Amino acid sequence: MTAPKFIDDPLYQLLRAGQVDEFNKAREEGKTCDLVGADLRNVELQGMNLKGLDLSDAYLRQADLRGQDLSETRLEGASIRGAHVSGVMFPKELLATEIALSLEHGTRMRYR
Repeated sequence: MTAPKFIDDPLYQLLRAGQVDEFNKAREEGKTCDLVGADLRNVELQGMNLKGLDLSDAYLRQADLRGQDLSETRLEGASIRGAHVSGVMFPKELLATEIALSLEHGTRMRYR
């Protein structure tokens, strides 16, 4: 396992800055970025279009994910310790116990 990384990508920078409209517009234009292992600690992700993105091994400690539909977002190996997850729809491949362990202890989530 590697340390969370800061990525030199314009979309990643928009995520970190909480620029929802700009990020979503770029996504609508078909832009994407590699977020595998990304450091997204304490990032406000509410309202961001994360559909279809790969957040495997991402570090989402205390990120605000409230209301997100992550059912089509890859989260294998991601850690969500202390994240705000009210109303989040997680991928069906993630068991509730995996999500709970990651929220409470920061474990990396494993798909079944």
